[in-house]
Amino acid sequence: MSEPAEQPARPHLTVVRGEPTPEQLAALIAVVGARASSGSADEEPPARSRWADPVLRTPLSPAPGAWRASALPR
Repeated sequence: MSEPAEQPARPHLTVVRGEPTPEQLAALIAVVGARASSGSADEEPPARSRWADPVLRTPLSPAPGAWRASALPR
């Protein structure tokens, strides 16, 4: 039996236009690598706190005595 011929690895990034410097390529690889290691795109975003829920926020309505009414229960 013969072993399958090893194919060369395909690059993950390809420069389509322009001639980036080695420093620019290094910066691109660092950003892409950091993005990839930060977590997968399949993860759910963290749950929103009830304090940050926009449903709890009511619009401000400036009027005489509004500051006093802002402390009253709704």
